[in-house]
Amino acid sequence: MNAQTEHFLISGAAGHLQCALDLPDPEVFSAVRGLALVAHPHPLYGGTMDNKVAQTLTRTFTALGYAAVRMNFRGVGQSEGTHDAGIGETDDMGALLAHMRQRFPSLPLALAGFSFGTFVQSRLQQRLTEQGIPADRLVLIGAAAGKWAMPDIPANTILIHGEQDDTIPLSAVLDWLRPQDIPVTVIPGADHFFHRRLHHIKQLVISMWDKD
Repeated sequence: MNAQTEHFLISGAAGHLQCALDLPDPEVFSAVRGLALVAHPHPLYGGTMDNKVAQTLTRTFTALGYAAVRMNFRGVGQSEGTHDAGIGETDDMGALLAHMRQRFPSLPLALAGFSFGTFVQSRLQQRLTEQGIPADRLVLIGAAAGKWAMPDIPANTILIHGEQDDTIPLSAVLDWLRPQDIPVTVIPGADHFFHRRLHHIKQLVISMWDKD
């Protein structure tokens, strides 16, 4: 990400997991405002924590004053283990959260993901809610509705989708959101990877962040 990115390994159920932490600019923020976990797209199709959308989310959260941490899912980069269809990956994201809570024990928590990462983060939110400690907010980019069994999500979730997404059709996202009465922001002309539209993601999330 940048020269200040902290790289580290944590222990997961399937072995070591490769992680990266970015902090907000100390010249802009006197203290870290929150903690954000960022999840990358499908590992079997080239998804890594260095994916451009995942990096855009990381930059977005550091601009909001959050510590933003990413993780390579099992089987990617230096992360050990093999792909587990989102089940083990949810466990691993939970392990990352537990690790980060040792450093940031009481800060507001945001869960953010792109594509397959939205499935993992919505499942983690469901688990945290059952434990009585839900994240304060979700940011889901290219939500994986229709690809995986996406749980219901909180009403204040920020959702952004590309109009011309042919990997996860907008219609599938609308079908998922309609019973929940939750809106989605559509970027005209954007494909699944938001080619030449990445700047909209950061601008939209920042503009919507403090409105609720």
